[in-house]
Amino acid sequence: MSISIKKVPVEEAVGMVLCHDITQIIPGKFKGRIFKKGHIIRKEDIETLLKLGKEQVFVWEPQKGIIHEDEAAIRIAKAVAGDNITYEEPREGKSILKATKKGLLKINSSLLFEINSIKDVSIATLPQNFILEEGQSFGGIRIIPLLTAEDNLREVEDLCQKRGKVFGVKEYRRLKTALIVTGNEVFKKRIKDKFTSVIRKKLKYFPTKFLGRVFCPDNKEEIKKAILYFQQQGADLLILTGGMSVDPDDLTPGAIIESGAKVITYGIPVQPGNMFMFASLKDMTLLGIPGCVIYYRTTILEVILPRIFIGDRLTKRDFLKMGEGGFCLTCKVCHYPNCFFCR
Repeated sequence: MSISIKKVPVEEAVGMVLCHDITQIIPGKFKGRIFKKGHIIRKEDIETLLKLGKEQVFVWEPQKGIIHEDEAAIRIAKAVAGDNITYEEPREGKSILKATKKGLLKINSSLLFEINSIKDVSIATLPQNFILEEGQSFGGIRIIPLLTAEDNLREVEDLCQKRGKVFGVKEYRRLKTALIVTGNEVFKKRIKDKFTSVIRKKLKYFPTKFLGRVFCPDNKEEIKKAILYFQQQGADLLILTGGMSVDPDDLTPGAIIESGAKVITYGIPVQPGNMFMFASLKDMTLLGIPGCVIYYRTTILEVILPRIFIGDRLTKRDFLKMGEGGFCLTCKVCHYPNCFFCR
């Protein structure tokens, strides 16, 4: 690729066009672009450039078939950005991708890999299924050199035209939710229920209509009756707490099975959350939640709720894949989702 770039002393560059951004750093005060690509150098700029250590600058005259980094970043961003995504005007050659809605980041991973394999192209992002807030940055796009052949960009655009967008942000759906708290100790008021406040707080993050809560003793028939009641009420998501271990008096898993629900998984390679159950009864999703939820700040529930609220159809394989990264370090200050847990 032929690139028409000249290196000239700043004193001789008046009237010429900069082919790259120039950054200024003032420790503790400022870091940013002071001269933008395309800036026509003026006589009054010379002293500033010299103070920045730029005794010589690179100037560029556009050529057919050769694309500057700023234009390249925008073209790639347009090609890869899908639903609920915007992108910023490039700064120092890089365009930032942002979510326009609160939701979950979805990535066509194989397509991203293929695009990053194209000469000069670089796209860095947060991982699959990352929880995003409205306006949150999740990726950066640029080309590695200052200029690239237009053919490289056309390859990106053609791939996205054929195979769809690389990125999308899926919004949360409004779901009808309900809660069943099991255990004789709570049912008979020997101890205070600690599950409800924790679960309701976690659900509050999502758009929900809460249908209610039922207390059940350690009795499979009673638990099953409560499950079927909420199914008749049109619940989309039913959470059952307590009695999820393998001890003889832990009856919640058996009640879920006897209700007619299809069990996707009982037990997962995630800690905290090993004794978790995921099942479905017609259109209702059932979650059997172990006691760790009322002790640990982050558990399998933080991972799974966003995916349920965007309508993901989860399989056994989805849960098995969580084993790599499924060990929480229970940091004193929790930074989830800004950590590796279940990534």
